[in-house]
Amino acid sequence: MNLHSTDFELFGVPVQFAQDRAVLDARWKELQREAHPDKFAVQGAAAQRVAMQWSVRINEAYQRLRDPLKRASYLRELHGAPIQAEKNTAMPHDFLVQQMQLREALDEAQTVEDLEDIASESLLTAEKQLSKIERALDINKDFATAAQQVRSLMFIERFASEVDARIDQLGQ
Repeated sequence: MNLHSTDFELFGVPVQFAQDRAVLDARWKELQREAHPDKFAVQGAAAQRVAMQWSVRINEAYQRLRDPLKRASYLRELHGAPIQAEKNTAMPHDFLVQQMQLREALDEAQTVEDLEDIASESLLTAEKQLSKIERALDINKDFATAAQQVRSLMFIERFASEVDARIDQLGQ
């Protein structure tokens, strides 16, 4: 293992957006077993510290690879095109209109059922965005379009969290 390997190299998976979650999970467990500090107890404190660094590195890579937003952002960074969501907030007009309609529906929702309908619609929109991101990154290698899709997905996920919080609030 090399501390300077990319997450994809570390996990031995293709450098692409589409990933098999079961493969990532299995590889994470395997890497954690290899680098577990207890395996290095007889080699002393220095070896255990190195193993702990490896364990942290493995966990960070796993968190990036398993989360679609983090994975897409990481891929763009590897290709010299960071997301820069804090500087670039431009969104397509149709997307903004859809999000405004969902926001209004959320404001008007009175029941858990209303909120669950909004959550379902939001989930469907997120799945469509994930497909667009995969197409932009893996097929078209269009990193500019992928950035816009990632920013849109970030917006959708933030909205979905608000919906979940309202569901929790009404469900109590």
